[in-house]
Amino acid sequence: MNKSFIKTMVVITLLLSAVVSNAQIKNAKIATVKIYGNCGMCEATIEKAGNLKKVAKVDWDQDTKMAIVTYDAKKTTQDEILKRIALAGYDSDKFLAPDDVYNNLHGCCQYDRVAKVTVKGETKMKTTNENHSNHGNHSATPVTEVQNENQLKTVLDNYFIVKDALVKSDGNATAIASKELLTAVSAVKMDKLEMNVHMVWMKVLNQIKEDAEHISDTKDVKHQREHFMTLSKNIYTLIKVSKNETPVYYQFCPMANGGKGANWLSKENAVKNPYYGSMMLSCGKTVETIN
Repeated sequence: MNKSFIKTMVVITLLLSAVVSNAQIKNAKIATVKIYGNCGMCEATIEKAGNLKKVAKVDWDQDTKMAIVTYDAKKTTQDEILKRIALAGYDSDKFLAPDDVYNNLHGCCQYDRVAKVTVKGETKMKTTNENHSNHGNHSATPVTEVQNENQLKTVLDNYFIVKDALVKSDGNATAIASKELLTAVSAVKMDKLEMNVHMVWMKVLNQIKEDAEHISDTKDVKHQREHFMTLSKNIYTLIKVSKNETPVYYQFCPMANGGKGANWLSKENAVKNPYYGSMMLSCGKTVETIN
């Protein structure tokens, strides 16, 4: 058998494997992409970086360097998957891994690098037409595409509305505000987030959605506050890696959660406790200021 035939059979085998993955992934799309690597260790790292349970599946072949990528098109994109793989040290034809990550790969995994575009963004040419007093001309100005459009501001703003409703112990207003929070979360374009923010977002997204759904599905303030604890924890993790226009205050009540204590985020340093409302409005303190 010639090498061309063998490679073709490998690709067909990978495609059949992707068909099986479709049964577990909804709204499945399949793409074939080249990802650079050398060995079985590379294969394990590439697939681990790209896979997301019930969302994305990557099958990479070390002989052809081809990967079959199967993903839920409503929850992720091919670019998001390739960015995660690049962040793990492996180039594709579209995204280049950070140099320091590539350099830390095991010696046998350091493949020949040929990709040209980094995961941080790509340079575009913006044409401007300006009339000057002495001349008029067309000039090409290089501009860097901004990946992070501060999309998380809307998420945070809606979180604060949920918090304020809990301060008033208003279950109905809390439920309505949490529905708006869900809308804001769903509107975030993950491929526009900076890479470090993107990675944290992928880790906390499902739990944020789950807590927001629980809060929006009930008017029982006690149940809402239980889910607000984990919601606050994950929003805090997210805010720590994102850029904030104004300071955010991380506050703590030692009495909440059955005496175990619980945290929340606030736009103001003055304490207004969302876990007890008017019963113990000022119980707690600011433990961290996030700039």
